[in-house]
This record gives sequence, structure tokens and C-alpha cells, in this order.
Amino acid sequence: MELADKVAVITGGSGGIGRAMARAFLAEGARAVVLADLSEEAVTAAATEIGCDGRQCDVTDEQQIIDLVEWTLSTHGPIDLFCSNAGAGGEGVLTDAGNEVWQKQWELHVMSHLYAARAVLPSMIAKGDGYLLNTASAAGLLAAMGSGPYTVTKAAAVKLAEFLSITHGDEGIKVSVLCPQGVNTAMAPRSLGDGQTDGIIEADDLAQVVVQTLRDERFYVLPHPEVEEYVRRKGDNIDRWLTGMRRLRRRSTGA
Repeated sequence: MELADKVAVITGGSGGIGRAMARAFLAEGARAVVLADLSEEAVTAAATEIGCDGRQCDVTDEQQIIDLVEWTLSTHGPIDLFCSNAGAGGEGVLTDAGNEVWQKQWELHVMSHLYAARAVLPSMIAKGDGYLLNTASAAGLLAAMGSGPYTVTKAAAVKLAEFLSITHGDEGIKVSVLCPQGVNTAMAPRSLGDGQTDGIIEADDLAQVVVQTLRDERFYVLPHPEVEEYVRRKGDNIDRWLTGMRRLRRRSTGA
């Protein structure tokens, strides 16, 4: 996909990755970008600074996603690219992460992508073309120490993206899943010393990787290219990978 003259919607758009993608898309000649975020004040400020539209939206509320899509369709016409990008960290493993944390992470990292697909796919399928970009995480392909709800729901986000591609690829729908490690945003890892990231990159650099991956129409968007090799090793020998991850966990926690 070339972004010139395209209409894009980005949730989680008031800062970090979403904001950087908006700037990059407009620089590529996008006709319209609609930012959406939970805070109306934050998303309005971001949209004003960048020069695009901003809409308040709670992505865990399906009706609000429907309203966002309908507003964009009526204002700008068919949506070419929907970036389901909103997310948040969720600490804890099993016993120390309550059901409320797990449920919130599930709604934010899985159901929001499903709601977006349900809302935007009918218009995309009708014109035989469209692109879904879902933000997951390298944690969804591998694992994040001490963050069970985040890891598990991000893994589900990757699987949902796969399922969307399999189900709707023959109808002209392209799907990519963004799986970064550390990015210099509010969600950046606090430490680089536990082996969980190969370095903190800037959101603007990530956005350029997104632009190129959309152009190439590849499924994985990997701003940290090392992740591809880690996934390959995991697939080659899952038992060896699990043993290595347990060793990493002991080292990172001092257990």
C-alpha cells in the first residue's frame, strides 16, 4: 500500500506510536488521518499539532468504535487503513494479577481489534480493498517477564491478525501486525538489562518501518529485526526456547 491519497484511522493516537504514525502517513501524502484516543483533550491537542482530525473514543466500547468508523466514512469517505493501536501495560503473572487486570488487558488488546475489524471490514470488502494494521508486541511473539496479562493478550492479538488475514485475504483485505520491543514512549521498558529488548528506538523511526512494511504488504512489522530470528529459533525447538526463557527469568528476577 502506498499511503498517498489514502484515508487512515489510528486509535491510541494522542502520543507515542500512534502520533508518530500519523505524522509519517501525512508526510507520505495521506489525504486524511483521523486520530482517536480515550482522552478528548489529549487527542484534540495532538490532532491540532499534527494537522489532522481528532476524535474521542474508548476502544473497549464497540459502539464507540462503530461511531468512529461511521463518522470517518461520512466525513472523508472510504477508510483505506485502520490502525488498531491502543494499548497499555499490565503487570503481574498469575496469582499477583487479579481478574480485573486480565479482563481489562483482554478488552484492550484483543476485543478492540475485533471491534475495529467488525466495524470497518464491510466497507472495505464492498470496495474490494483495505488494510488492517493491529498493534501487538514482540511480547506476543515471545514473552515479557513479569507481565502475564500483557504477554498473553498480545499473543492473542497476533493470532487474531493471522485469522483476519486468512479469512479475508481473498477479499482484498491486507493485514499486518506491529510487534515492537522497546519504543521511547510512556510504555518503554524501565530497564534494558534483563534481555527483554534489543534497544529502545524512537517512535518516529518505528513509524518509518511501518510505512515500508505497508508498502511491501508484509504481515509482521518488526522495528527490531532481531525478533524475526528469535521467533524462528522458538519454532525450531520450543523446549529449548522455554528452557532459555526460564534461565532469563531467573537472571532477571534473581530467583
